[in-house]
This record gives sequence, structure tokens and C-alpha cells, in this order.
Amino acid sequence: MDTILVVNAGSSSVKFQVFAVDGEGRLHRQLKGQMDGIGSRPRLRASGINGDAVAERAYPIEAVPDVPAAMAVAGAWLRDEVRMTPMAVGHRVVHGGPDYDAPVLVDHAVVARLERYAALAPLHQPHNLAPIKSILANFPALPQVACFDTAFHRDHPDVADVYAIPYRLHEEGVRRYGFHGLSYEYIAKTLPECAPEIASRRVIVAHLGSGASMCALSGGRSIENTLGFTALDGLPMGTRPGQLDPGVVLYLMSAKGMTATELQNFLYKECGLKGLSGISNDMRELQSSQDPRAAFAVEYFVYRVGLQAGMLAAALQGIDAFVFTAGIGENSAPIRARVAEKLAWLGVSIDAGANAAHALKISGPASSVPIYVVPTDEERMIAEHT
Repeated sequence: MDTILVVNAGSSSVKFQVFAVDGEGRLHRQLKGQMDGIGSRPRLRASGINGDAVAERAYPIEAVPDVPAAMAVAGAWLRDEVRMTPMAVGHRVVHGGPDYDAPVLVDHAVVARLERYAALAPLHQPHNLAPIKSILANFPALPQVACFDTAFHRDHPDVADVYAIPYRLHEEGVRRYGFHGLSYEYIAKTLPECAPEIASRRVIVAHLGSGASMCALSGGRSIENTLGFTALDGLPMGTRPGQLDPGVVLYLMSAKGMTATELQNFLYKECGLKGLSGISNDMRELQSSQDPRAAFAVEYFVYRVGLQAGMLAAALQGIDAFVFTAGIGENSAPIRARVAEKLAWLGVSIDAGANAAHALKISGPASSVPIYVVPTDEERMIAEHT
């Protein structure tokens, strides 16, 4: 049976999944794993269809110093021990810039164009491209497909994506792009199956995780997204600030003498929940902490989700449903309940039992807006595109 390898590479980990493709073109997940601790404590972990462990191995630091080395180790394990030779590889690439509004077959020219957007997603883009370049160099005949987190939002009208700066900059690519598009695309595609009564209506989807954003869907299409030119905008995230007055950046440059490199590191790695709490970027740790700063960081996160929901409801001219997804959205009943309290002005109410049980529909019978919890699956979306 043919297989597709899906790769999602970060700075210190490479996550991968293997999907089998049957004779009718249907996908069946066979394996999921990751190489993490790259450059520090490298480790390969993988599990099979039923979640049973099939690999758990540690490596010396010098054996896996970077992402290409991690790909080489994981690739050798897949080929030599799992006996898997994929017919194609699909990759998550965060930024497609103004050039790409759909998945694309990769070659060296495509990689060169995508490298231009590294400054727009410095935490992601270089690492997304590293395994692509490694496979191009070592297996040039193996088809690779780049799937973009920005593509799903590219149908927005100009009024939603233009900044109020000279238009020539927009033409150069300085515009609102939106992100987490693979997640939102999966939710839009799944709603007709799991919640057909809302699939074609006005839906706000909250992708709440270490990286967080929200999207307004109308008829299954993206109308508005809380993220913009880069993945720094919108909601506060694990280590990113979310919406920020540009004057703050000017102040940090002029009064604090911060360089562009220092600012980049500060905004991407030292802000958000981590910066507010001074403790952690992990919502689970913050919720269990007795520190008042941790409690404030959680309250700030919930408050901002409520504010952004109001903005998206205005973009949609009303709301017919609200969907939680991603790590926090799928797993934190307390956060869902607190967000619902912020949406009470819309007539939202939660069924406490359904929420605690992580049911598909968690709104109470009196809620004028139904609330759903729908697990996302970006890797399956990438496999389908590939």
C-alpha cells in the first residue's frame, strides 16, 4: 500500500506521521512520532495505530545537532526498520507570503521564494524549510508538497487584509495574512460531518494552544483572522504578546536601545503568558499555580479571547456557532467555561457536565449560540493535500 509521510519541523523537534493510501484514495494513519530534544537531549519516539509504542530511543547530542540530522535519523529508522518508502512527503510551512494560496509541489525555485519569508515567521519558516532542503539534496526524485498556514485566508477581501499604510507596501507583500489555516481548513471540512447544522453558517473557531488565534468562517470560508502580517498579532500566546501598539516597539528601540535582533527574540520568546506570569508559557502550569501573576495571565488570555470574539462577530455580522479546537481549546474545560462567560452577552451558556466530559456539543439547552469542541488534525489535512 502506498504511503505519505507528513513532516512538521520546529526548532527543537521534528514531528512526523505516516498515512497509508488505499485503492480508493482514502487515508489511514499508520504511525506518528517525533524527534525532539534536537541539539540537547535527542530522542526518537513513535507510536502505532492504536497508540502502542514502537520506538523510544535516546541519542548523543553530537548525533542530532540540528533538524537535517534529525530528519536523517528518523528517515533511516522509517526506511530500515519500519520498511516504509513514501510515495511523497507533505510539509507544514507556516508562511506562503503573497505568492502561494494553495499547496505547491516543491523544487529549488519554490524553496528560494519561501526563504524570503523567513523574517515574517522566524520561529517557524527556517525550520519548516530545513527538512525540505535536506530531502531535496538526498532524495531529489521524491515528490514534496508544501502546505501553507496562510493559504486558507487568502480569499479575504482587501478591506480585511490591507494595513492603513502606503499601498505600495501592500503591493510588496506587507499585508495581513492570517495563520493556523491548515487547522481552520480541517475544521471547515469536518463540520459538515460532525455538526452539519452549522457547517454553512457564521462560525467563530478558536484555535487555542501555545500558538493561538481565532477565525471567522462563513459558508466554510475564512472571512477574518486575528493574526496578521506575522504570528505576533491577535491573542496572547505562550511566548508571544498578541495585539501590541507599534509604539511599544518604538519605545523599546529608542528608550531601551533594543536592536532588531533583540526585539525579535523578545517578542517571540519572552512575552505572552510567559512574560505576564513570570512563571511559564504552559496554560496547565498557570492554572495549577497559586501565584497571583499566573492567575492574571490566565484571566488576560480569557479576556482577550472574549474581545477578539466580538471583533469576529462584527466581521460576520452575527454568529451562529462557536467552536473550540487545538491543545487548550480541546482539553481545558475551565478555560472553555470562562470564555463562555465572556460570551454571555451573545446568549451563550455552557452545559457543565458536557463541558467536563469534553463532549462534541457543550452548550446548554438555553444557549442561543451552540458551542462545540472539535479536535483539529493538521497532519491529515497536509496528507490530503499531498
